[in-house]
Amino acid sequence: MTARLTLVLIAATLTAQQPRPGFQVRSKENALSSEEVIKAFEAPRLESYTVGTADELSIDVWGHPELSAHHVVGPDGKITIPVVGVMSVLDLTREGVQNIVTTALGKFYSDLLVTVRIDKYTSFRVNILGRVSSPGALLFDSQPTLLDVVTRAGGLPIGGVGADKAGLGRCAIIRRDQMIWMDLKELVSRGKLALNIRLARNDLVYMPDAGDQLVYVLGEVQRPGAFRLTPDMTFFDAFTQAGGLSEDAAADRIELISTVTGAQKEMKLKDLLASPKSLNFSLEEGDIIYAPKRSMAKFGYVLQKAGAISSFALLGTALSK
Repeated sequence: MTARLTLVLIAATLTAQQPRPGFQVRSKENALSSEEVIKAFEAPRLESYTVGTADELSIDVWGHPELSAHHVVGPDGKITIPVVGVMSVLDLTREGVQNIVTTALGKFYSDLLVTVRIDKYTSFRVNILGRVSSPGALLFDSQPTLLDVVTRAGGLPIGGVGADKAGLGRCAIIRRDQMIWMDLKELVSRGKLALNIRLARNDLVYMPDAGDQLVYVLGEVQRPGAFRLTPDMTFFDAFTQAGGLSEDAAADRIELISTVTGAQKEMKLKDLLASPKSLNFSLEEGDIIYAPKRSMAKFGYVLQKAGAISSFALLGTALSK
């Protein structure tokens, strides 16, 4: 495998879906991802909780109160141990942290007994937005499934007018530069547990109204996710809602992708700022703005055949290194 994101276009009858001025509307059925795509998207199973940023740990060294302390894991995944100094605990289990601290202190002390306690789980965060009772960030002390997140957020979608407006339908799961559409009705009402997939840290679950039209700002931005498309919405409008680029973004390779035509346009942020009138494009339903990491290649997405026309099912097919 190469360390690249690949553009995969699965052949379909595009002539039946020619781009039109204004919004391009897709049906809920055509937006759903296949079971194969969903299975590939599911996060790997975590057998034990692993430490992440902002988690709070207590490290006790019996008989050495000067070495015992409460720690908050920094944004870089590191803590500072007396005598030893700075060390990384990111993605380690409780036992893993205990082992590396014991080994590090063992260079200076003998017969140590070290215990580690996780006082506050804050890093296994999943965000949920849209038509739910309690939108926002949810914290878990173990790896959640989609149903865990929906239940914690207040159960079924709420609000709107009519059965379809807030009905139990589809939801999107967004993971940095990847996105799938899930059929919640199949999962909850019909008990199709194969759809109850494991989620990863910082996944975003979006539950739209039936009439929502969305655009997506993904990759290295401050708040990646799905945004409701408004009339005359422009590139800068969506980009601003996503909070702009993160520190790791490649500012000279921002991509605008049309899921209707498959067209991709690469732009530099400095050019956009210098010529806002000529480059501040109006957006259409389904458009993707993608900001890659400096070391990443282009954004990839899959078009799958749905009946007689193409419809996108998975955005961001990433290959492992």
